[in-house]
Amino acid sequence: MKCPLLTKISVITLTLLHPTKTTPIQSWTFETTATIRIGRSMDNEVVLYSAVVSRHHLEIRYEENHWQVVNLGTNGTYIDGELISQKQAKDGMIIRLASSGPTIQIHLSPEESSVKRQTAQIHQSNSSSSVQ
Repeated sequence: MKCPLLTKISVITLTLLHPTKTTPIQSWTFETTATIRIGRSMDNEVVLYSAVVSRHHLEIRYEENHWQVVNLGTNGTYIDGELISQKQAKDGMIIRLASSGPTIQIHLSPEESSVKRQTAQIHQSNSSSSVQ
């Protein structure tokens, strides 16, 4: 049985890009969420106000140690100009909601849980203070 303190989680950051300059406008970081919903509806984790974005346009799900991008929108979801129904997320990937809608860049970073990091910091502090 694995100790829950030693489990790794995958941190995902979603960045809304400017429509013409591809510079970041807004970012959302998720550390403990297994499903991230994106759309116009206020019950989504990421709410985007665009007429071409569906109320529940897209889900990004953490399944079997990777993030999966799943289209739910009527106007589609595009990666590299290709209409997708589902695709594994990759670091740096850019998603377009609808053919002319907003673009979101995905940043993935495997992180140790904050509990494990804090525990490691405590152990480092204790071992360095006993060396004096």
